[in-house]
Amino acid sequence: MSDGGAPSTYAGLRAERHGEPDGRPPLVLLHGLSYDRHRWGPLLRELKAVDPAREVLAVDLPGHGQSPPLDHHGLDDVAAAVHRAVTEAGLNPPVVVGHSIGGAIATAYAAAHPVRGVVNIDQPLRVGGFADMLQRNGDVLRGPGYGTIWDGLLGRMGIDGLPPEARALARPDAVPARELLLTYWGELLTAPPAALDERNACRLERIASQGTPYHYVTGAEPDAEYRAWLSRVLPDVTITVLPGSGHFPHLAHPAEVASLLK
Repeated sequence: MSDGGAPSTYAGLRAERHGEPDGRPPLVLLHGLSYDRHRWGPLLRELKAVDPAREVLAVDLPGHGQSPPLDHHGLDDVAAAVHRAVTEAGLNPPVVVGHSIGGAIATAYAAAHPVRGVVNIDQPLRVGGFADMLQRNGDVLRGPGYGTIWDGLLGRMGIDGLPPEARALARPDAVPARELLLTYWGELLTAPPAALDERNACRLERIASQGTPYHYVTGAEPDAEYRAWLSRVLPDVTITVLPGSGHFPHLAHPAEVASLLK
């Protein structure tokens, strides 16, 4: 596995491929909103050290990096686009690894397509409270001051407490385009918050019924209510807390996350 695999395009999505097929499920890496595949660099370096042959596909999500946008960026739409890329790349059912909104996309992927496991990096799936906040600020998000909402979210992600390299990677290069936020948050801005939580619960219950391993990696201990909810809808969930990493456990603790994936 090289530090930077040669980029290729699969079903319209730009991706870097590392390693070789060896009979184990490949890893498919899905970054967070406003980022790109290069944010997996520290994790890929650690994987090279502990699991050098592992097959990995690091994808630029639609509308990010070198991948063109879709007409719609609902979770199921993006998951389907990633599945088309995985299929065109000729990969076996993968372990899907997603950070932030990538964790929600990985969950939607696993509920609809064959996988061997899911690793959700710091994406809570009870999103009703977040959706309510976005809906109350809908006029701001649709106006020229939308960046204030984004900056407020970044300020709560623990970026300043990260090690220097992680801090640099965690800071987006710029405020995302308004249309990108609106399309990726489209469901959050329009659906009743309780319905969004129920939709995610149904996805998790489908994953549980298939016996798919699901690992939630987070930078802080989940509150008791969320842990109870997650354990109820997904009884065999594994939860790993990597303290001091804010919203970016894979950047603050890449060796630990690489070992987990191995």
